This record gives sequence, C-alpha cells and structure tokens, in this order.
Amino acid sequence: MHKKTIRDIEIKGKRVLVRVDFNVPLDPETNAISDDSRIRAVLPTIRYLVEKGSKVILCSHLGRPKGRVVEELRLAPVAKRLSELLGLPVASAGDCIGPEVEEAVSRLNEGDALLLENLRFHAEEEKNNLEFAEALSRLADVYVNDAFGAAHRAHASTAGIAQYLPAVAGFLMEKEVDFLSKALTEPAHPFAAITGGAKVSDKLGLLENIMGKVDSLLIGGGMCCTFLKAQGYSVGQSRVEEDKLDFARKLMDKAASAGVKLILPSDVIVAESFASGVPCKTVSVSEIPENYYVMDIGPSTVDEFATEIRKCKTVMWNGPMGVFEYKEFRNGTEAIARELAKLEATTILGGGSTAEAVEELGLADRMSHVSTGGGASLEFLEGKILPGVEVLQDK
Repeated sequence: MHKKTIRDIEIKGKRVLVRVDFNVPLDPETNAISDDSRIRAVLPTIRYLVEKGSKVILCSHLGRPKGRVVEELRLAPVAKRLSELLGLPVASAGDCIGPEVEEAVSRLNEGDALLLENLRFHAEEEKNNLEFAEALSRLADVYVNDAFGAAHRAHASTAGIAQYLPAVAGFLMEKEVDFLSKALTEPAHPFAAITGGAKVSDKLGLLENIMGKVDSLLIGGGMCCTFLKAQGYSVGQSRVEEDKLDFARKLMDKAASAGVKLILPSDVIVAESFASGVPCKTVSVSEIPENYYVMDIGPSTVDEFATEIRKCKTVMWNGPMGVFEYKEFRNGTEAIARELAKLEATTILGGGSTAEAVEELGLADRMSHVSTGGGASLEFLEGKILPGVEVLQDK
C-alpha cells in the first residue's frame, strides 16, 4: 500500500480519531447484534493504538437515520460488544461532536477508548459538510481511516476530515487495499473471477475491468439470465436486462478474442415463485419452462465451475450463485464456497451478500481475504478511486 499507516506516525499520547465501520446487522426483534464480524475486523488496529498509549476515539455510522436521532440505531450496544471482544472498557458518548464530547475526550488517559454516537444522526455527515468535519477534528490530533466499507463515500468522516488532521490508514484498510490491488495488478495465474448476484448492471464496471486480467470468467446468479438470453435461450419469467443484452454479447466476443474462458450455466434450478418450500426442479438452460424463474445454478454447472477453479492459483468471487436466502436455492453458493475453502490458492471474496454467505457457512477463515466492503470492494475492483483512500497521506 502506498499510503501511510499507523505504523508510520507517532501516536503515543496522541488523541487518535479512528473511522471504523460498525454498521453491523441488528436483529429486528431484539435489536441485538446478529453478526459482529465488522467489529472483530478492526480489533488489530484498536489493540495496536491502545498498546502504544494512544487515546482512542472511535466513530462510525449505523443504519440510515437520515440526519435524525433514532433510538434503535444508537451505538451503545456496539460499545458493549467491543468491550467484550477487547477485554477493555469502551465508553460510549451521547453525541459525536460538541462541548460534552470534547469534555469526555479530555478525560481520556493513554490506552483508553471512547466510541462516539452515530455519525449519521447529523445530516451534515453524508453531505461532507466541512464545518461538521472541522468539529470532529477538534477531538483529535491524528485521523485514522479503518472503515474500508465506507471508503467509497465522500462523507465528512471519510473525506472532509482529512483537510484538518494528518490522515493515515489502519490495518484493515491496509489489508483490504493490498489484497484487492494485488488481485488486479499481480495475480498468480491461472486467475478466475466468479461473478453472481441479481443484475448485470451492478457488475458492468467490474466485468469490463477484469476482462483483460483473468484467464476464466464464471457467471452465475440472476445476472446469468441476461447472458443466456443474449445467446438466444429463453429464461422463462426470469428478469432480463434488455438494455444490457448488447453489453453481454460484446463481453462474450471480447472474452473469445482475448482467450478468456467465459463459462455460463449449462443447467439451472427453477421454481414458479420466489419463496421457500415451493416445488423446484433442475433443467438444462435450453429447457427452462416459460412460467418458471431461474433460482440457482444446477449441479452440472457446479461441477463445471469447480473443475475450472481447481486449476487456479487466484480466484476472486463477487456475488452469490442463486437466491441464497432460501434454503432450496443456496446449493450453488454453498458448493462454490466449500470448493474455494479447499483450494491451495489466493481466494478473495467481495463483501456484501458473498461475505454474509461464507460467514454463515463458517468458512470465512478458510479464505485468503473476505472484504468487509460490499460497494467499496466492487468500486475498487472496477478501477475507481475511493475518496476515503485518496485523502490519506502518501508514503
């Protein structure tokens, strides 16, 4: 990584404001944290700062309160869980700016940690308001961004604040950028990319950017229906992005001319509705019934995908293979995850639903890297510059 990290600056005794991504999923009934992986991901940075004698001030958003206080989106439960994971008390503030917060920060001793209240309780955060950024900066001497999942947003706490404080990366940010950069610039070959998810339009930039870098491209999920339609197949009631059919044809032509093996499903699992418990069946892609939806890749496709990725030294995966939230249609995603877990290769997974799937399966620690950023990892892999990374000091 060509940006400075917390290793490159003096932090002992300094007030260090750390932007983290504690936008954790909450149980709708109990409001308890249902997955703490984003909290665990930043523990190395927090522990390092604590051990080096910093006064650690953490800030994050949670949910979409849209500039108003929403009681269910307060960060106190996150502070409690962070305290348990760290084995150290983490105080929680009643706000993220203002005299009372400044007073709470002034009482911190070296090695103490304080979690500020939800940044998005202030509308100025998402507007990248510089007065709000300056108010945040008054709390600290140094700014650290360890929130890769929010790095694609030019908000006050990810971009604006770097105008007021020296800005460097935390260890998670460093790890994310290093893994994703190497996948794009110096992957070990053979290199396969697996893409899924609902829509081609969500993956346009990714598909275009990786085409000249991969040896094989495997396409599953709902987005495969647009490619199948572009090949002349009928896909029943499945969603097809008609305005992306030309893109699909051109991408397939580009793959052929570049010597990239582009593999689409040969069979799929179909059902008459998007629900659990409905009858489903496996059919060839040439025999998809008119009144059915494509819900998952089929067993022959799983075998074809597995055979291809077993040859690889680098595999990048972004997007589930089917409607993973229903147990009947999760076999494709689960099979690919288990296959990747067995590989002696570099395996890099994009965030969002792909990360959730491998976490749920208990396979995340078998992957080389599981990104904590859904939109951020996708934009990075598209070749875009992330505002939250760009503003960090160069080495």
